[in-house]
Amino acid sequence: MFKITLSNADLLKNSIPIIAEIIDEGVFKVDSNGLSLLSPDRSMIAVVDFQLLASAFDDFKVAGENLLGLNLANLVAVVKRIKTGEKVILNKEDGSNVLEFTMQGKGTRKFEIPLLNISTEKPPLDQLEFKGKVELDSNVLEEGISDADIVDDSVVFETNPELFKIWAKGDISSSQLELKKGGEGLAKLEAAEPIRSRYPLEYLKKIIKAAKFADKVALEFANDYPMRMVFKDIDKINLSFILAPRVEE
Repeated sequence: MFKITLSNADLLKNSIPIIAEIIDEGVFKVDSNGLSLLSPDRSMIAVVDFQLLASAFDDFKVAGENLLGLNLANLVAVVKRIKTGEKVILNKEDGSNVLEFTMQGKGTRKFEIPLLNISTEKPPLDQLEFKGKVELDSNVLEEGISDADIVDDSVVFETNPELFKIWAKGDISSSQLELKKGGEGLAKLEAAEPIRSRYPLEYLKKIIKAAKFADKVALEFANDYPMRMVFKDIDKINLSFILAPRVEE
């Protein structure tokens, strides 16, 4: 059982809809560390790794580990009803099959969200070994992805010890974003050798929406290998995604 109270409800209102762009259902965990979710999408192309830290909550009463299987569309519909300045209380009693979602502001409103029986198998993220890391301004990456989207349905991420670029090439047009080590917009570049991998824009366009509340984003990848995208400088939230590559034939 648990009862947790959040005054800064924008933390939920801004993050949950982005997660719902990737997965349609998942198992949230509430324990002493906070509220978290680690779940792949149905096609196993992307994984969401989300944590709203216990320190973000005004009141945090949790007994043991609580698993909540939720439909994300249902959760988003409720989260969107949060008004500016309202306090949110999440509550679950032992033996209950619903999550009680209370909003306190000008009056008190309550929702009950049914809990689902969903598999809790975790993706083996600890086995990933990345060869390079790049940290850049989120809005710069957002522009590069938007540029690539008008050219093709996938984009190439490429780096070497001195340069990072993303590019796309269609039948008649192309796009390219290039950032030099030490240059404006690129905070960090760690690569001992040239690295290149292609990723689907369908997913990147959804993931990059997190740029609206993160100043920096860190990318870790390798040759024709999954990429981890970590959004930085988000108060009280850890938010990252793993995206499978589109391997070139």
